[in-house]
Amino acid sequence: MAHLSDSTRLGRHPGWPVELGPLRTRAGLVEVRPIRLRDGAAWAAIRARDERHLAPWEPDSPGLWAHRNTVAEWPARWSALRAVGRRGQALPLAVTVDGAFAGQVMVGNVVRDPLWSAYVGYWLGSHVTGGGATTAAVAMVLDHCFGPVRLHRIEATVRPENTASRRVLVKLGFREEGLFRRYLNVEGSWRDHLCYALTTEDLPESLVVRLLNAGLAERP
Repeated sequence: MAHLSDSTRLGRHPGWPVELGPLRTRAGLVEVRPIRLRDGAAWAAIRARDERHLAPWEPDSPGLWAHRNTVAEWPARWSALRAVGRRGQALPLAVTVDGAFAGQVMVGNVVRDPLWSAYVGYWLGSHVTGGGATTAAVAMVLDHCFGPVRLHRIEATVRPENTASRRVLVKLGFREEGLFRRYLNVEGSWRDHLCYALTTEDLPESLVVRLLNAGLAERP
């Protein structure tokens, strides 16, 4: 169930901040909420530990991974993400598993009339992957986007080699629409990415209901 803030109900910043869930998965109890300044220590600890798990799929940025993912880097990131959330340009969200910060879901480049579209990106720590937490978190966020946020189309881009992320998208009903050649600079080279998309017409029922019916998650 979504719990919308007063500003969301008034339509000032549609859909953010928001709290979603919970859903129980094999990985634990999954919830989604706005990112917080105090997430910094957990964010940095996961990012430092999981460089090999995350770096092959994320766009390059200046500096070494170890320097870009310290606790000291988080306040500026949090402030910038909160700003675009407040302006209605994105939904920067944290994923928790059993109450602990475990990763992020980002709905970005939110374009309203006439397109009503956005992209979704996500990452979770390796300690909770493989247990359905990512799929559950993204499902809750997408239901919210197609509901209160009133978006019509959500896109996701993923490297062809990223089989785990592609499985998440397929479970959620995304269709593969094409290949973007040399789309993002990842680990020092311009990498091809597959484009996946989902629209409201593809959803006869909510994604959470789909997961529940498939036995991939349950209400606590």
